[in-house]
Amino acid sequence: MSERHSVLLQYLVPQRALTVFAGFVASGRWGGITTAIVRRFVRKYRVDMSEAAEPDIARYPSFNDFFTRALRPGARPLASAALVCPVDGAISQFGAIERDQIFQAKGHHYSTRALVGGDAELAARFQDGQFATLYLSPRDYHRIHMPCDGRLLRMIHVPGDLFSVNPVTARGVPGLFARNERVVCEFEGPLGPFVLVLVGATIVGSMATVWHGQVNPPRSAQLREWRYADRDLRLKQGEEMGQFLLGSTVVALFPHDVVRFDPAWAPGRAVRLGEAMAVGAGPAGE
Repeated sequence: MSERHSVLLQYLVPQRALTVFAGFVASGRWGGITTAIVRRFVRKYRVDMSEAAEPDIARYPSFNDFFTRALRPGARPLASAALVCPVDGAISQFGAIERDQIFQAKGHHYSTRALVGGDAELAARFQDGQFATLYLSPRDYHRIHMPCDGRLLRMIHVPGDLFSVNPVTARGVPGLFARNERVVCEFEGPLGPFVLVLVGATIVGSMATVWHGQVNPPRSAQLREWRYADRDLRLKQGEEMGQFLLGSTVVALFPHDVVRFDPAWAPGRAVRLGEAMAVGAGPAGE
C-alpha cells in the first residue's frame, strides 16, 4: 500500500471505536489466549524479553501488563549528561523551534501553542527554544522517564484525534502531534521550564502518569487541567513519570539557549532510555 493510501485510510477508519475495542482486548485477562497473543507479539516484533524484570511471558495476566512491563534493574544505566533520553524508541525530529513553529516532517510544521492545548503563556516560554520528538514502536519499552530532575507544575489532558503516529503518518497528516489526543506535563527543572507531551494514537488504550494514574479514559470532549504548584511533587532524572498502553510518541520542549543536543543524534536514529540527549547547557554546551 502506498503512503498516500495508508494515510487516507486513517481518515476513514473509526479511530475511537477501534481504540476502545483494542483497549478492551488488551486489558482482558484471557488466560492461555492472552499468553498466545503475547507470544505472537514477541515473535513478530522481536521483543527482547531478557531485559524485562519478568521475562516469563506466561506470568503476564493481560496484554497491558506485558506491554507496560518493567525493565530489570541496571538494564538502562543513566549517562552523565544534562539531559538523558526519556524513552526507548527512535528520533522522529529534533532541533530548534523557529519562533513558535516545530518541524514535524517535510512540508509540515505545527505551533507550540497548539501542541500544549492553546495556552499562549506556556507556549511563549519555548519561543525559539528546542524540541525533540521521539517515536515508540510496538517493540519498545513503553514507560517514560525524566530527562532531568523536575518539579511538576501542571498536567493538561487535551482531547483530539487518534491518528497513528508512525513515520508514514507524520509525513502525511499536517499538524499530527498537535491534533491527536495528548497529555501535557509541565515541569520546572535545573535548566528552567520544560514540557513532556505524551501523544495518543490509534489503539492507544490509555496514557498514565505516576502521580495521577490513568488519565484517559475517560475521554472528554473538553480540555482538563490539574495544577500542582502548591504541592512539592519532584521527580529525579531517570525516574519513571508515565506510560503508554500501546505505542505512541513523546514531544519534549526546552527554552531558548539551554540545550545543545548530543552530536550523535540524527533523525531516524534508534535511541535508548538513559543515553545522553544533551551534552551540555547553553548554546556552546557550557
